[in-house]
Amino acid sequence: MKLYCMSDIHGCLAEFEEALSLIKQHLEEDNVKLILLGDYIHGGADNRGVLDRVMALQHRYGKDKVVALLGNHEEFVLQGDSDIDHLIKMIGKNYNGGDDDGEDDKYIRWMEKLPRYHTEGNTIFVHAGIEEEVGDLWEWLTEDETFTGKYPAETGWIHFLEMKVVAGHVGTAEISGDPCYHDIYYDGASHYYIDGTVLDSGRIPVLKVDTETDRYYRVTETGDLLILPYEEEA
Repeated sequence: MKLYCMSDIHGCLAEFEEALSLIKQHLEEDNVKLILLGDYIHGGADNRGVLDRVMALQHRYGKDKVVALLGNHEEFVLQGDSDIDHLIKMIGKNYNGGDDDGEDDKYIRWMEKLPRYHTEGNTIFVHAGIEEEVGDLWEWLTEDETFTGKYPAETGWIHFLEMKVVAGHVGTAEISGDPCYHDIYYDGASHYYIDGTVLDSGRIPVLKVDTETDRYYRVTETGDLLILPYEEEA
């Protein structure tokens, strides 16, 4: 199975379309899936446009082929802390509900059904992270808010769990300690992070996972490049 992954689109429809253009020719193939790791809204100018695009992809290919996970920004909306366009809670205002006359109900219903994680092969896909200290019991002992909001990002080997974690949520510039780095970060052990901070970088990194060979690639216009640990790439 070939899995293409993106995260943290944050209302940036043009950048999302550009990332999709790298893989759209593969979506018709039987052994391909697209996995989106959440945070479709807040930041860019076209939140509903991004949501409509993801929903349209799922309608065309099916939710088993286009897997969309819940991010913490969608969770803000579901918890009533924000609306689709604004991070009300984050800017210190009280939010008492939207004034959209129910126009956003279809988005809310869609968000309510988003899973918090997805597994394929030996890879766990999640917006933020899992409870790593519990090893192979992570699926039962990880709290909901950890899946969507774990911070800071963990690196290194996950003991008693022979799986990799692919996550977004925390920008790779922060994880790498390089404010100019907005690409896929691999720690050389158990973690791949793919939030390229689109609002700063203007691009959404695309990760390809080949479950048959257990290899992870950076998808570019010129081809797929095997991802090396960040320390080797830097």
